[in-house]
Amino acid sequence: MILDFIHWNVNPEIFKIGVFAVRWYGLFFAASFYFGYLLFTRFFKLEDIKIEVLDRLTIYMAVGTVVGARLGHCFFYEPQYYLANPLEILAIWHGGLASHGAAIGILTALYLFARKEKRSYLWTLDRIVITVALSGFFIRMGNLMNSEIYGVQTSLPWGFIFVREGETVAKHPTQIYEALSYLLIFVLLLKLYFQSKGKPKEGLLFSIFLILTFSMRFLIEFLKNNQVEFEKSMFLNMGQLLSIPLVIAGIAILFYISNKSKSIT
Repeated sequence: MILDFIHWNVNPEIFKIGVFAVRWYGLFFAASFYFGYLLFTRFFKLEDIKIEVLDRLTIYMAVGTVVGARLGHCFFYEPQYYLANPLEILAIWHGGLASHGAAIGILTALYLFARKEKRSYLWTLDRIVITVALSGFFIRMGNLMNSEIYGVQTSLPWGFIFVREGETVAKHPTQIYEALSYLLIFVLLLKLYFQSKGKPKEGLLFSIFLILTFSMRFLIEFLKNNQVEFEKSMFLNMGQLLSIPLVIAGIAILFYISNKSKSIT
């Protein structure tokens, strides 16, 4: 049976009481932290680490993710507006979060955490990227429920007509493409972690995450609409330009790990 496109008209609000509204995006965002916490509880139990360390890590992660994602959107995509209206940076309920900004925020927060806890930075990153990949799945599903960050026009049968955005033609559901790629990366990283019995080669999971996640992001960006006006004049958009150094970093770490292993043997 051939689909005649999908008319997407989902209300982003689950329910509303007065000015208070529970939104799908917020629910998925909260779910990413909840399931991430459950996963780390299992990791720490396997590695015999006190749960108090996880509580502190959760606070670092939450602050790093939200602050980084918000500042990333404000200064990567709309710097002129937010520099002219700095108080709007705090209005996170108006929307505007950037995954590349979240990545920078998380990396910074985890560096501070590792330094405070006197743990290896790569040890921390190897475990956190497993939950970050799962969070990427939830966040992109939240974008789908918001009818935002979708792709260019398509004639493929699984194209979505985003009714709430006034669209009348089918567009690539790039939120789903990204969500599924992140879910597969999560499954791979989790499998590698448990295969190593909680002792993966330091830096391996982090490097794989960087290479796969931002390679997929780079490719899927070709199917996306530009998020801001200035990207129309660019051969590669902002998301792609920000992805390239992260992929290179992942490859560099992988080479470093490989050479280190050879020198030991």
